[in-house]
Amino acid sequence: MLLQSLWDFILGYNACLRSPFFPVLFSLSVYLTFCLPFVVLDLLSPRLAWIRTFKIQQKSHVSWTMMWSCLAHSLYNHVVFLFPLSVLHWFWRPASFIAEAPGTLRLIWDVVACLLLFDFQYFIWHLLHHKVPWLYRTFHKVHHKHTSTFALTTEYSGAWETLSLGFFAGVNPLLLGCHPLTEMLFYVLNIWLSVEDHCGYDLPWSTHRLVPFGLYGGAPHHDLHHLKFKSNYAPYFTHWDRLFGTLHKHSD
Repeated sequence: MLLQSLWDFILGYNACLRSPFFPVLFSLSVYLTFCLPFVVLDLLSPRLAWIRTFKIQQKSHVSWTMMWSCLAHSLYNHVVFLFPLSVLHWFWRPASFIAEAPGTLRLIWDVVACLLLFDFQYFIWHLLHHKVPWLYRTFHKVHHKHTSTFALTTEYSGAWETLSLGFFAGVNPLLLGCHPLTEMLFYVLNIWLSVEDHCGYDLPWSTHRLVPFGLYGGAPHHDLHHLKFKSNYAPYFTHWDRLFGTLHKHSD
């Protein structure tokens, strides 16, 4: 009932959903909304010592210049690269929506499946772009400009990386035959986890503290990757890094 009510509410904005502007505006607005709380923390942390206790790299400082640089870069990628592709997709595969919402268990299963598949795809992509020097220099190096991450560094990347990760996120719901509502919720969750990965804070309610047995790496896992470069290639979960021997912890 809850999912059907939510889906009926979303379908009430059918004209917006079918617009070629919607995918880019949706992803950008969700991204900036999730970044905002961490931007506030970054602005307050120099003045409030208790906030700094949660920073992973406590000596790091995020300036306005760094924030604006990352934000401008993200906006550029959305306007120059993502929006034209969104329009092409709009012509090639017009949006179609069914009236019935997915079942709760099917939605959860599909979201988890999309997330696990994306985690694998990005791990392979990421590993290759570190192990092959030309790939790193040409495509991935820009994302490693900041060795101490903050939320707005999430989408500070080159065109190839932006398009590659966008392709993985976009194609997985299609491959798995997901309901449009499931697809939207996967996008929202994926964006949140990406922002949290780069936020630079180890908060008491962080995802890696909620998932048991060290199965999920979270912000400390990914922050260490930006600091050391040669470990922790999976974006979210830790099993691929364990299998490939590339898992490192702050205590290592």
